[in-house]
Amino acid sequence: MEDSKEKIILNVGGVRYETYSSTLRTFPGTKLCSLTEPHAPSIYDYNPTTKEFFFDRSAEIFSYVLNYYRTKHLHCPMDTCRSVLEEELAFWEINETQLASCCWLKLNNKEVQPEEFHIWDENDQADDQCLIVQTERMDFSWRTRWQPKIWSIFEKPFSSFSAKCLAVVSLLFIIGIVIIFCEETKAQFEFFTANFTFVGHSEVAHNYHEPYYHQAAYLLHLELFCVLWFTFEFSVRFCVCPDKKKFFQNPLNMVDFLSLFPVYIELFVDGQIQKMPSLGLWLGFIRIVYLLKLLKISKLIETPLILRVLSYTLKSILREICILLMILAFETLFFGSLFFYGELLCSNPSYSGELHFTDIFVCFWWALITLTTVGYGDIIPLTSVGQVMAALAAVFGMLTIIIPIPIFLVKFKNYYAIAVFKQKLKRCKNY
Repeated sequence: MEDSKEKIILNVGGVRYETYSSTLRTFPGTKLCSLTEPHAPSIYDYNPTTKEFFFDRSAEIFSYVLNYYRTKHLHCPMDTCRSVLEEELAFWEINETQLASCCWLKLNNKEVQPEEFHIWDENDQADDQCLIVQTERMDFSWRTRWQPKIWSIFEKPFSSFSAKCLAVVSLLFIIGIVIIFCEETKAQFEFFTANFTFVGHSEVAHNYHEPYYHQAAYLLHLELFCVLWFTFEFSVRFCVCPDKKKFFQNPLNMVDFLSLFPVYIELFVDGQIQKMPSLGLWLGFIRIVYLLKLLKISKLIETPLILRVLSYTLKSILREICILLMILAFETLFFGSLFFYGELLCSNPSYSGELHFTDIFVCFWWALITLTTVGYGDIIPLTSVGQVMAALAAVFGMLTIIIPIPIFLVKFKNYYAIAVFKQKLKRCKNY
């Protein structure tokens, strides 16, 4: 085997390969290189009859390994698994870092971390259906027999026909209370406009009559009817819920709980609400939670894949978002302060008009809307220095917001590819 032109025959997984010993010496210290040593037949599985070395390994990957010795460029099959490739390369004593850049990127795109690979299964179980605790009870009490059934009716709309009917009824009540909420705002708006008139940017209160807040009785009765249904539904779900702690950790359940209070409070203070008209406005403000109940429609439809990926992406980049908000807050304070003192120090002494700001907090508001490129125009610079500050704020704002966007898009693309791969894998298992 000393001759560089001497041929060596390799039998890998039943496939015979023939090459020169000089080719195997391309990378010293590897297993194939050791086959050129004189004592190799006594170490490895060597057949003196056929004069070949036998290795019970993957023939497909070995062809790429042998080609690596010939061309000094290591590639891998298109459909190879990373763990299998690492195992084969380790057997042939080849470092995986020698892999060509094209195949390296391909494997990295296909590589899925365990926590990322199973994230979609966890997301599917992260909703209210996950609150069902699997217990092995030997008793046959009424609660044990009926609790899972009632919970499924209220939490799994597609589990049975009765669950579908209940979900439709609940949806109709939600739509109804949203319509009632919109109708109630008319009385609140009339009360506000009847007691205040606007002159320019200031408001002047009327003193010609006493404030009077009146809500139509039929709207309050209809709202009470809907809230009574929500109270019944919430009470049943809370009673049959196996895990009360997880029940209240769900934001939608907290919305259901808060939505019960406005109408009961208004009924409790019905005789005094006209003496405290602002209370009616505050109760109307709290009624905004009725709109959040519309999010429960998501239980009736399958959440689109892109929304689930977006949700997980936002969670994964929460740290980056916090850093971005900190930078934006610093720029708001910095440019707001520069604008405030720049306008004061560089304003023309002969200018007798009023400035567009009254204090530095108003300048902070101006800096925020300028950095975010919204620019309402309610506050504008009057001096050259102020205009320069405004231009710098707009430029820095665009850089602050635009530069991180590609980073977020790359993460979103990676997570979306993982999600699509996971769905395809589930479909293959189902079929």
